[in-house]
Amino acid sequence: MTTPPTAKTELTRTLLAVLSIALLLFTSLWVLRPFIGALIWATMVVVATWPLMTHLQQRLWGRRTLAVAVMVTALLLVLFVPLSIALATVVANADRVIDLASSLPDTHLPEPPTWLASIPLIGETLSNNWHHIATQGLTPLLAMVKPYLGEALKWTAAQAGSLGLVGLQFLLTVALAAILYSSGEGAARMVRGFSRRLAGEQGDQVITLAGQAIRGVALGIVVTALVQSVLGGLGLWVSGVPFAGLLTAVMLMLCLAQIGALPVLLPAVVWLYWNGDNTWGTVLLLWTLVVGTMDNFLRPWLIKKGADLPLLLIFAGVIGGLLAFGLVGLFIGPVILAVTYTLLLAWIGDSLPPLPEELNAPLAKSRRSRSR
Repeated sequence: MTTPPTAKTELTRTLLAVLSIALLLFTSLWVLRPFIGALIWATMVVVATWPLMTHLQQRLWGRRTLAVAVMVTALLLVLFVPLSIALATVVANADRVIDLASSLPDTHLPEPPTWLASIPLIGETLSNNWHHIATQGLTPLLAMVKPYLGEALKWTAAQAGSLGLVGLQFLLTVALAAILYSSGEGAARMVRGFSRRLAGEQGDQVITLAGQAIRGVALGIVVTALVQSVLGGLGLWVSGVPFAGLLTAVMLMLCLAQIGALPVLLPAVVWLYWNGDNTWGTVLLLWTLVVGTMDNFLRPWLIKKGADLPLLLIFAGVIGGLLAFGLVGLFIGPVILAVTYTLLLAWIGDSLPPLPEELNAPLAKSRRSRSR
């Protein structure tokens, strides 16, 4: 005859069960640690491009294998190969750019053209800064820029690390993305089942919102950065600016970091005017105004197409995630804030007070009825 468990026995059993589960989770994460970064990247890429893959599968006679092969090839050609080349170019030319900046002579620029001040919003500021450089020379400007330029390039090289390791990480990401493309429904089913066990239907809604946030960021941030860097690099190459490939790679990094393309394009415009090439300098200046401001309307439009979330929430997640987790934080940050925002709204529920217009609606309705 077995004795019934006491409260002390049940507490000990529950505590040991929790410790065993925690130990299993910790050990599993420790074993998977070399693959976690690539797995996060692959998950973000697959979630962002899943609608495209399913549409492609329908076009390819319903063959998932053909669709996965096309998507993996596209990832190598469109995303990971350019990013690898950009990292390799920046790292390989970091010391060269620092030496070139240190060897620039103290040459005075010509006076700014008269039409520059007539440009709306920024013309007067550009003209004043140009006049200051023309009168004081490049020495004060170079002395101010050189420390930041060196630190920025060294930081980029440190983030890139060993190029062989970065390339291996990219290949591992593509391989994991191929696996997720092949069995994405099963993985999504497990994640949704886990979230339902935690929070019921609200947990399922949170997972759906996280996927929408990833797609919104991928559309708004990555696509805008690619468009700006490609168009900016094309303008640099056509206008004859040296190191166009390196500057395009730097532009891509700056656009992904939400700094924009102007820190690269504006000095190129100044360099063209400095060398007396006023025609191409003017062409590149007009092209810079187009490329440098297109993210103001392209990025919000693309983000809204991917996720119906407050833009301030998305931008805070992008910038904060980038500072906290590096490049992959571009996706992790908005997802974390989106999930937190959704859970907070679900927890508040109907406790939100009514809006001012909702409070005034009954009063306005009664006044209209009295006037009748």
